[in-house]
Amino acid sequence: MMKKLVVLTGAGISAESGLKTFRDSDGLWEGHRVEEVATPEAWLRDPEKVQRFYNERREQVLKAEPNDAHRLLAALQEYFEVTIITQNVDDLHERAGSLNVLHLHGLITQARSTRNPELIYQAGADGIRMGDVCELGSQLRPHIVWFGEQVPMIIPAAELCSSAEIFAVIGTSLAVYPAAGLIDYVPEHVKKYIIDPHIPATHGIANTRPIADKAVTGVRVLYDALLREHGKN
Repeated sequence: MMKKLVVLTGAGISAESGLKTFRDSDGLWEGHRVEEVATPEAWLRDPEKVQRFYNERREQVLKAEPNDAHRLLAALQEYFEVTIITQNVDDLHERAGSLNVLHLHGLITQARSTRNPELIYQAGADGIRMGDVCELGSQLRPHIVWFGEQVPMIIPAAELCSSAEIFAVIGTSLAVYPAAGLIDYVPEHVKKYIIDPHIPATHGIANTRPIADKAVTGVRVLYDALLREHGKN
């Protein structure tokens, strides 16, 4: 029976595919302050600007390609029951072949109703325009969890972490809550791999193995270690 491998990924894994985040050194996301484009208040103040920003980001995502870190995680499905919990809003895990991906913060390739958040649609090739409406007649917005909004997928994510038999964190500082708290749900005896050039503080969390590399290099190390340690070679 395959062991359950749960992987939490953050911006660092997508950065190596050329996708920038607001956590770059200048604190901006593609030249914008987060408050201008990634909050409910920004949407109420200037929805056209927010739509334009996410339409541009969506174009970048569609042009980006999965990197070897994404592909190696998908390849691990041959040996483990892999579930990926990602803080990223791109679809690179899916395009690399991962079958079980939970998006904590939404998915930029989708749109959702401003009246009923459970009404979710694929965003068209031209993005989301003002005047594009859901079946209830309300404006469509990006299917993104903005700052200040609830994270509805955090509960199923915590449940997945509590059932993990192997756990890995890739490309995230473990500084943004509630996602950063997910590692606390992983059972103490479970081995936890943490891959990041700047290993975040693990606050005394038991049974951790740090891999101080960027995602692509670090996931190669993880891949080899898992196959060796679990007799898959």
